[in-house]
Amino acid sequence: MDKKNTLRAGALAAGTTLMMLLMSSPALALTRDDGDDPGPGLSVVDTLGLYVAAPLVIFAVIAGLVWVLDGSTDRDDSKARAKA
Repeated sequence: MDKKNTLRAGALAAGTTLMMLLMSSPALALTRDDGDDPGPGLSVVDTLGLYVAAPLVIFAVIAGLVWVLDGSTDRDDSKARAKA
């Protein structure tokens, strides 16, 4: 009984995926719409800077701010146990 439900769920997922792929044809992306005015393309350096370097810098800034502005005390319990 469980195998039958698994096959049914798999068939439903495959059918849904197939219908989504058939309905969204990438060939339609080549035709221009009225008023469509694409800008110039990005170079490799621009693309890497925008999608790789910028997120890493933003992550580093946020992590640095959290680390610097963290007001908690030292969490190393070994020093507290040594004093006792």
